[in-house]
Amino acid sequence: MVARNYRPPSGAGEIDLVAWDGEALAFVEVKTRATAEFGEPESAVDQEKRARIRRAAQDYARRAGVEWPRTRFDVVSILLDGRRPRIEWMRDAFR
Repeated sequence: MVARNYRPPSGAGEIDLVAWDGEALAFVEVKTRATAEFGEPESAVDQEKRARIRRAAQDYARRAGVEWPRTRFDVVSILLDGRRPRIEWMRDAFR
């Protein structure tokens, strides 16, 4: 883990977590819902949200000196419905 709640100086977008996973720098969006009544948590990561995350990630990668091909976007979906939370980690979710 190298950053939490990263927001570029321009204020365009926010990244929940930034972490190294081997040679890849992962930009992670975490979505939590109490129930799936209005859809799965990951469904909230729509095209507009992805664009904001990408802009923030490009800023972070540039400042950190990380080449863009070494980055990826993950989504962690947490559903609290029921006795046990369901946690799903979707690697490379934006491809």
